[in-house]
Amino acid sequence: MKIAVRYYTKTGNTKRLAEAVAEAVGTQALPTSEPVTEQVDLLFLGNSYYAFSIDPEVRNFIKSLDKTKVGKIINFGSAAMLNSTYKKVKAEAQKVGIPVDEREFHCRGEFKGIHKGRPNAEDLKAAVEFAEKIIDDRQ
Repeated sequence: MKIAVRYYTKTGNTKRLAEAVAEAVGTQALPTSEPVTEQVDLLFLGNSYYAFSIDPEVRNFIKSLDKTKVGKIINFGSAAMLNSTYKKVKAEAQKVGIPVDEREFHCRGEFKGIHKGRPNAEDLKAAVEFAEKIIDDRQ
């Protein structure tokens, strides 16, 4: 099974999660500025809320995906104030014909002193366990 990990971050929180997920699934975490050019069964996509939506860079990244190369998106991320970006990511992915797994990982992220230290070691461990479960379920 071929897996890719891409992330978008402004604070570094989602990058930390992406690196933990990538290590767990045996690949490298790359920013969304790096296109997915190879065939992948699963694309773990890390992102967060910025101004109550996903960042335009994430939206453009999803639009750039080729449905013949990406089997399924797995959403993950962190946010200080809002919860999951799942619905926003799924809406964009549907426009390009790529399914989004109903399972996702989300945790608190630090922003301007709110949720100080998050994601923490427990959050990173939970992200790893989430990614490993996704892979185990596919095998």
